[in-house]
Amino acid sequence: MKDTAGPPSDELRVALFTGNYNYIKDGVALTLNRLVAFLERRGVPVLVFAPVAEAPAFQSVGELVPVPSFAIPTRKEYRIATGLPEAQRKRLEAFRPTLFHIAVPDILGYQALKLAERWNVPVVASYHTRYDTYLRFYGLGIFEKLGQRYMKNFYNRVRRVYPPSESMAEIIRNEGQSLHVEVWARGVDSELFSPVRRDMAWRRSVGIADDEVAISFAGRLVKEKNIAIYMRVMNTLTAKGLRVKPLVIGDGPEMAAMKTGLKNGVFAGFLHGEELARAYASSDIFFFPSESETFGNVTLEAMASGLPAVNAIASGSNSLVIEGETGHLVSARDEAALAARLEVLVKDEALRQRMGTAARTRALTFSWDHILSGLLDSYRNVLREADGR
Repeated sequence: MKDTAGPPSDELRVALFTGNYNYIKDGVALTLNRLVAFLERRGVPVLVFAPVAEAPAFQSVGELVPVPSFAIPTRKEYRIATGLPEAQRKRLEAFRPTLFHIAVPDILGYQALKLAERWNVPVVASYHTRYDTYLRFYGLGIFEKLGQRYMKNFYNRVRRVYPPSESMAEIIRNEGQSLHVEVWARGVDSELFSPVRRDMAWRRSVGIADDEVAISFAGRLVKEKNIAIYMRVMNTLTAKGLRVKPLVIGDGPEMAAMKTGLKNGVFAGFLHGEELARAYASSDIFFFPSESETFGNVTLEAMASGLPAVNAIASGSNSLVIEGETGHLVSARDEAALAARLEVLVKDEALRQRMGTAARTRALTFSWDHILSGLLDSYRNVLREADGR
């Protein structure tokens, strides 16, 4: 594609590159599908490039161009794209994009970045996960600094970086990854995730007694979510004789370890839609010790469901949980403090209700339509800048 080819520079046509769009139903994939649906409703053409699996986890939105990939040896449910072959490149050229949006700084993302630079097409990147921190959980911490240098090189070459929270934006600036940072927050469906979906009959059916305080965790059951901390803290509360019931919502490679290590736990498995909303609302407290999230969709969903949240201090949680008002923020390394905050909430139903109401009120300020409209405005500003206007 030559610099002079393609549509007028003020016509927005988005090529989206990501590591997962439909083969695992995680927060990143769902967010990107919601974005594509929004853009198409606004008349913006979008073409998505991503790895695929034989059996997708859900029906994705828009046109998806599969790219070659292989399963990650230590995490076979996830795939790594090996690049952008000639056939996919020709489809991209025929699409005539005016903006590249890269969601993952992987091999595919890096090749897309180099191609955009060659074609003189502006590039933006969303920042979904602290991939450099993942290395610690798999015995590869020695490569963390190398990962940080790579990300600094990558993100400094794009016109905008979109983290989902101001706390994550500050980290990106401070680490020198980019100074061109704009927050692209996440929204929540506050009609789906709501306290009205609390269901005592469902609680009883899964083994939660009416006088037990259900403390839920939601997400992929993987090491980087600090599930070991969740188990140890919950076991501490159980050993103290508190009437608590751990409620684990999700699935993943660490399921067997959790079933073995977590005392008195209820495992709801992977849930979505109304079933997921019911599980949140039927809980009493949300406990999420993960430090790897850049936002924390599950925390926002739990807050919308009227739950106080006890979270690890982390870039995503810091922008959602208001300490002492909607829940608590505690260092993941201070398990005694995490247990103490939870114990107070377990023993004080009025406090749980007060914090849960405040959490719901805060969650209502995260509107998807408002958030995605802001991102679309940013896209158009990037096009104007690239055109010298």
